[in-house]
Amino acid sequence: MSIFYSTQKALRNHASSGNVLIVATVMALVAANIPAVSHYYTSLWNYHISFQIGDFNLFSHHGEPMTLMQFINDALMAVFFFVIGLEIKREVLVGELSSFRHALLPIIAACGGMVVPVVIFSYLAAGTDYIGGSAIPMATDIAFSLGVLAMLGKRVPISLKVFLTTLAVVDDIGGIIVIALFYTTTIEYMLLLYAFGLLVLLALGAAMHIKSKLYYISIGIAVWFLFLNSGIHPTIAGVLVAFCIPSTPVTNLKVFIRDLRRCLIRVKMPTDAELEDSKFILSKEQMNWFKQIESASDKAISPLQDLEDSLHSIVDYVIVPLFAFANAGICFSGMQLFDVYSGVSLAIICGLVLGKFTGIFIFSWATIKMKLAPMPMHSDWKMLASVSMLGGIGFTVSLFIANLSFGTMGAEGVQLLNDSKLGIIIGSILSGILGYAFLSMSLPKKR
Repeated sequence: MSIFYSTQKALRNHASSGNVLIVATVMALVAANIPAVSHYYTSLWNYHISFQIGDFNLFSHHGEPMTLMQFINDALMAVFFFVIGLEIKREVLVGELSSFRHALLPIIAACGGMVVPVVIFSYLAAGTDYIGGSAIPMATDIAFSLGVLAMLGKRVPISLKVFLTTLAVVDDIGGIIVIALFYTTTIEYMLLLYAFGLLVLLALGAAMHIKSKLYYISIGIAVWFLFLNSGIHPTIAGVLVAFCIPSTPVTNLKVFIRDLRRCLIRVKMPTDAELEDSKFILSKEQMNWFKQIESASDKAISPLQDLEDSLHSIVDYVIVPLFAFANAGICFSGMQLFDVYSGVSLAIICGLVLGKFTGIFIFSWATIKMKLAPMPMHSDWKMLASVSMLGGIGFTVSLFIANLSFGTMGAEGVQLLNDSKLGIIIGSILSGILGYAFLSMSLPKKR
């Protein structure tokens, strides 16, 4: 029941945060195209960020202070990937990825949804200067896609929501691997060695049952800084640190239940008459017992679950919308309608709309037909095809990979990045609209 509740809570959080993400995207597009505002919008991201301790600046890259854009993309997005790492570990331990048979369908579907878009993009981009962006259409944005499902309410079977969520998690794993393998610059091996030494220290802390969140966060920040300056993208540090966070409770659950019963027996509970009195307050003795219950409850939650629960709202409602506001601004001045039907924009649109749908659905169809995994409960082929279309909503991680692909190519890269953003937004909108329309027609009219 607790796992089912956690899944429902995560689905609600992602779905509602999708609305905030839409608002942030619209604001970015408006700010980038209003002449009186666009200059301030563009120059804002070049503002330098520092966290100075003596001569040491935590937010520095090879001795240079980070700009606000770099801070968002390299520091705040490391927190985003840290939470993804926590989600992945939880899913492997107690979620959909803990059962091979349940996890097999979304895993294979996600693989198809990554491979086919990359193949389509690579085919269209062969021999061009934007071939390095082949990984852009391989991502699925969990917040936007679940937001579309939420619009259809309880007509959507929970099994389809879990399928899409698990698929997006596996998609994120693929994105992390791609970032680690293909978006690495010149490596400073000594700094990397120090970072792995600290990761070993984190793993030893987990093995020795150290439960202090401060211990893992402080060492994790050091690992992030070393990755940032070693040449490997610092978001990878967020994932690796997450894998080292302990998943077992601080206190033994038997001890927790025993202490809870002891407190409830000893505490003098207020009478019904006292509770109805608006002026009633707890006595000092009652406060002490309730504080003991609160302290015992905190220790019954593992550091992994506590950090994931604490950071989810910050990531969903602050970090990801801020990332979208900073990166989704497209200046339409000088652009022509032809730009959508050519170049990197067309390759991304085809990868997201056609590639994701084809890859997810065909690989799912083959898996079910070969009886390797069952069809999601209360679903049929039309519903599965509609959800496969929603997989083409590749907003957040696609924008992130686009920045990695073209952000350091100078003037030519600026134009490619602008066209990429256009392709990502159009492709994601088309996938969302088509997925919603098909689902609306294929789902039962009642819950």
